[in-house]
Amino acid sequence: MASHDIAKRDYGEKAVEYQDFYDKRSLMSRLDEDLFGAAVNDSTTKGAVILDLGGGAGLKARMALDAGAAAVDVVDFSPEMMREGQQIEAALRRDLIRWFEGDVSQPFTHLPLRPQYDIVMANWVFDHSSSMEMLEGMFRNVASYLKPGGRFLSTRAGNPRAPCLSTGELGVIYKDLEEVPGGIRYRFHFTFPGIDIEGCSMETMYSGSTEMYEKYGLVDVENEPFENAEVVKENPELFKSFFDDPACVVVKATKRL
Repeated sequence: MASHDIAKRDYGEKAVEYQDFYDKRSLMSRLDEDLFGAAVNDSTTKGAVILDLGGGAGLKARMALDAGAAAVDVVDFSPEMMREGQQIEAALRRDLIRWFEGDVSQPFTHLPLRPQYDIVMANWVFDHSSSMEMLEGMFRNVASYLKPGGRFLSTRAGNPRAPCLSTGELGVIYKDLEEVPGGIRYRFHFTFPGIDIEGCSMETMYSGSTEMYEKYGLVDVENEPFENAEVVKENPELFKSFFDDPACVVVKATKRL
């Protein structure tokens, strides 16, 4: 079975447990939320209409709405993950997220999306690209739907072989690493609630290169400073090795005018 298909199966089977990983607030989930929260909480989010690629159960969509976004369209390949998000939104008595099933590496011509968006988000999406062709398909969608001058936000994995990913202290271990053309295939193992999700990252992304961003018209590429994460401030000693070889990065960029 292809890596992409395995990931879809994994998310479908573990949708509830995946949400638990964030609800229980492991160090990695806190880091992810702290860094993304710092990136999304600025003036450009207020009133913005957002496309969330691979948005799953809508965690980042809800963070954007809390930061003042007007509406979010989520596209994800897992109906089970989106169903979890729909239940959460129903409990909040809110109707600001639209949900669309789709493969974010493929064209969206069959989906009734808006022509362009103020912000496009793609969190952890690039870490399910098992080939350069898939990765480029994802970037084409980003570039196609982001308006000129619009903002791009993305959480991505760092080096899958980073030492901080081998101890479990952050709540995640990368295991079963396997070389594939252009990158590394692996399993995300969440130590709580003890689930595995298929992942695959291309070296052009986890190396920190800006080549792909620039190829698709994204400029002013920068990482959200780790110092902006509250969990890092609380655990400076624990995160020392993380700084040398980060496990994840939140990237910000702008579409060229």
